[in-house]
Amino acid sequence: MSCTEDKILNMELAKLECHFTWKMRKRDTNITDHLTRLEQNCDLNLGEEAGIARTHNSLAYVKYLLGSYEEALTNLQKSEELTKDCYGDNCDERLIVTYGNFAWLHFHMKQYAECKSYLDKLKEIIENNPPVSTFDVHHVVGEKAWALFKFSRKYYDRAIECFRKALELEPEEGEWNAGYAIVLYRTEKKCASPEDSSAIQHLRRAIEINPDNDELKLLLALKLAEFKLFDEAEDLVERALDKSPDSPNVIRYVGKYLRNYGHVDWSISLLKRALDVTPDSAFIHHQLALCYKQKKEQLKDQIESQRFRHLSISHFEKSVTLKSGFIVAMVQLAALYGEDGQINRADEVFQTALFTAKDKSSIQALYLYFGEFLQYRKRCQQLAIRYYKDCLKMAPDTKDGKKSAKNLRKISNKCLSKNRHDTRALGILEFIEQVTGGNQSTAEDCEHVLESTCNEK
Repeated sequence: MSCTEDKILNMELAKLECHFTWKMRKRDTNITDHLTRLEQNCDLNLGEEAGIARTHNSLAYVKYLLGSYEEALTNLQKSEELTKDCYGDNCDERLIVTYGNFAWLHFHMKQYAECKSYLDKLKEIIENNPPVSTFDVHHVVGEKAWALFKFSRKYYDRAIECFRKALELEPEEGEWNAGYAIVLYRTEKKCASPEDSSAIQHLRRAIEINPDNDELKLLLALKLAEFKLFDEAEDLVERALDKSPDSPNVIRYVGKYLRNYGHVDWSISLLKRALDVTPDSAFIHHQLALCYKQKKEQLKDQIESQRFRHLSISHFEKSVTLKSGFIVAMVQLAALYGEDGQINRADEVFQTALFTAKDKSSIQALYLYFGEFLQYRKRCQQLAIRYYKDCLKMAPDTKDGKKSAKNLRKISNKCLSKNRHDTRALGILEFIEQVTGGNQSTAEDCEHVLESTCNEK
């Protein structure tokens, strides 16, 4: 192929809407974990045929990123086959992304005739179904939204934008309503009331359009429970479990709900059942670890408490092994190692997490857990203060931010009880006020701390 032909072909390919042009970078995800999740979805047939076809498209792109071009080609062929089986003669617009991926993949494989063949197929589809542009085909925008959402948390904002665009083009499409509701559930910050929650509003809308989607019901139940709307939440849980008693995705969310709201033994039973179906699910192992951790904290008997701690550790270890970038599970595991007297192992896991953590919320949780480990296990109070401060600065209004502020106040409280003019302790209180924008002056804060100290005595 001449340089001119290559340039022209590149220009045509760059105009396509497909995984290869959506700027999904390998460095923005844990590619091995992403591959595992996609393969599990296909193996377990999680979703409708259209959703599985989308998954094969994403799998093809991941295989390409990993250099497995032939496997990528096989996945694209499977995606095309499923789409044609599902939609018959009305599948052209649904194949735009797949054919774009085919064209790009053949180009990278230096199979230029095949590449041009798929470009011709795309031109024919567009000519027969003339939108303003390819991006005005709601099937294309919706698939892009799902691909971004599944690929990396860093792309959630882009996914939200695409889901909104897809819903503008086709407001009644169940897949786009479901995806939009789920990504809002994942990203929404704490709201003052259920009426202020966009996630609740759109989950209700998505369930109305997708009445058989039991995962959506459970996500809504978890959101409603945050506002103590337990009657409706528990009704949704019961309906979902009754209808999909063997679905791993349903069981994992039911297990999470039950653990959060006082039914930890029932949660353990369900999650164990889910492991029989998906033994390599990092999420389910993580939920089981949290259940055993909660059981441990409820027991006064030291032997039983230690037994549940070790059960929790084993499932955290499995979770981290299955999902290497699972930072929250890593720091929870490290904290339990510290509690179990395995200080060196705890330190090693914390250092690995510090080196690999990228997501902001995970980093904040890591700073809090590491600060507590330094303070209570390694007796390095000054270093602990540094990590508490870093945690608080990241987001003062989150649960982890507030816990760090509380820990800093306790340290200051203890110092001021010995010397009310301790400059370091006063500096800590001033720092908290500056970060949180508190209304109390430093002097007033100090008096409050000293008063609390005297009352405790």
